Amino acid sequence: MMIYDVLIFGGGVSGVSCALILGSAQKKEFVADKKIGIIAHQKGSMLQDALFNNAYGITPGTLGSELLETSLENLASTYPQINQILNEKVVSIEKQKDLFLVTTNKNNYQTKIIVVATNSSNAFNIEGLMEYVIPHQKSIASKNRIQLMNIDHKVTDNIYVAGTLAGWRSQLSIAAGSGAAVATDILVEWNNGNETHAHDSIKK
Repeated sequence: MMIYDVLIFGGGVSGVSCALILGSAQKKEFVADKKIGIIAHQKGSMLQDALFNNAYGITPGTLGSELLETSLENLASTYPQINQILNEKVVSIEKQKDLFLVTTNKNNYQTKIIVVATNSSNAFNIEGLMEYVIPHQKSIASKNRIQLMNIDHKVTDNIYVAGTLAGWRSQLSIAAGSGAAVATDILVEWNNGNETHAHDSIKK
């Protein structure tokens, strides 16, 4: 069984944003050998019914359902080293010494770091994470949304949360930034605590 360095749960905005930043850092020496995967379950994404006219860099009139599809296509073509695990849903996680055993409805995986980037629906039911579930702190109570307890996206050692499940409001730009923030924190961790980030540039 391959051991991932990072396994991202969720193929929506925050999850794919996190994967894109990690992928863009592939040329850094401390990232070159890292194995990154994303369990890109999208059926429950809030983007399925969305229409975007107010998101930076996205053509007005873009449908959320289109964005979900093209974002994974772009991730695959730009950073093919990131393994996309499609049509699977995470059921449970279990800490095993320095690794997590991640069980989906179809397979088992091992990873050193987990990024939870699913939505904030109260249908959230990943065994091993339920102890961190609290009512969403920025959502209207009648919507019955939840979040995972965290400090600056960190739930506990080697578990991060991003997007609305981290307690942010439901806005594409916010979710994308949240996923990117988690990715840069992971890069800093891989770089022995030294501040770092990843940018692509036309400069040589």
